[in-house]
Amino acid sequence: ALVALIPGLGDRRGAMAAEVLPSAKWLYCGEPDESQRAVLVQFSNGKLQNPDNMRFSLYKNKDSTNPRKKSQRILAAETDRLSYVGTNFGTGALKCNTLCRHFVGILNKTSGQMEVYDAELFNMQPLFSDESVESELTPESESKTFRDKMDSCIEAFGTTKQKRALNSRRMNRVGNESLNRAVAKAAESIIDTKGVTALVNDALHDNLQDDSLCLPPCHADAAKPEDVYKFEDVLSPAEYEALRSPSEAFRNVTSEEILKMIEENSHCSFVIEALKSLPSSEESRDRQARCIWFLDTLIKFRAQKVIKRKSALGPGVPHIITTKLLKHFTCVTYNNGSLRNLISDSMKAKIIAYVIVLALHINDFQIDLTLLQRDLKLSEKRMLEIAKAMRLKISKRKVSLAAGGEEEHRLGTLCIPLPPAQTLDRQSKRRRLT
Repeated sequence: ALVALIPGLGDRRGAMAAEVLPSAKWLYCGEPDESQRAVLVQFSNGKLQNPDNMRFSLYKNKDSTNPRKKSQRILAAETDRLSYVGTNFGTGALKCNTLCRHFVGILNKTSGQMEVYDAELFNMQPLFSDESVESELTPESESKTFRDKMDSCIEAFGTTKQKRALNSRRMNRVGNESLNRAVAKAAESIIDTKGVTALVNDALHDNLQDDSLCLPPCHADAAKPEDVYKFEDVLSPAEYEALRSPSEAFRNVTSEEILKMIEENSHCSFVIEALKSLPSSEESRDRQARCIWFLDTLIKFRAQKVIKRKSALGPGVPHIITTKLLKHFTCVTYNNGSLRNLISDSMKAKIIAYVIVLALHINDFQIDLTLLQRDLKLSEKRMLEIAKAMRLKISKRKVSLAAGGEEEHRLGTLCIPLPPAQTLDRQSKRRRLT
């Protein structure tokens, strides 16, 4: 049996009239709002004989900001004999609501118009009370939960499919209990054999290995430095090709434009120094310009905290690069009814590692870590931490200053064979990955 309810329409309820006027016209009322939502109900346990004796109540989720919860509805119905409940979410929801659309039409015989509303179908299940008459309760029935009582009904009156599902659920419950006992016994055995101290050390070692997720793929058995961190692991051929147009300004940069960049402080020091030493060969110059442009974009991207929309990356960023940045260097979070891309502390560490790889390919696998550290606004300790985790050889060099004098800079060199791997400092990670 189907019954149509449209809250807000007063006495104008019901399905389409059995008799339609010849001159009737359809009038679609658009997407339904809260007061014009039609509800179609069907009863799983039989046919409704007298719809007028039904009392319906529609409940909605209070969380109106969460896109997954704001459309959740519960429909309750009561008769003199039974209570029913239906939902449009969870296991009891009908799949047909997502596969097709339902409509309800109401004929206005005066105007000759058929008002058509969007509708949602609810499957009403009988609701059995968990409470029985005290005089009929036995000590055994008092100890039973609602689930146990329902299982007893299924055993006595359920269909073959319901009984099969009940047996499967009980077998799984027995299997889970056996598994939990086995796991507990195995854990006790391991603790007795290995000792608590050794287990704690193993756990710390596993946690340190998790930091490798922040680093680009490393081919430690490579015969050449350029194969340790392959360029294709940082930029795919399609992404590299997409950088042709945005990197044109870097490729054709002049000395006057570089001076203007320095005056306006529009680019970081590493990018300025790299542009000053662009090769004269057209092919090499083009490759360097693309790498420098992407490195500059990564540094600017890391300086942000939340990316609320793709346009925040700038109009000159190709779509494939925007997708790469959001997919590989952000975490999707939910806030105030909307999804946004957050650059977390671990993602910032990952960006630093990829900037170092690009800088190595730009500068023949030896880079000024102090210069990069200042551009990335890091502490020297943190920069050296990541460089050592990437198996760079650290050295020192005196650098002349423009105002006269010298200062000591740290250099990072990617050489074969690689130094022993060092993990990121876990204590620093707890404080803050900056």
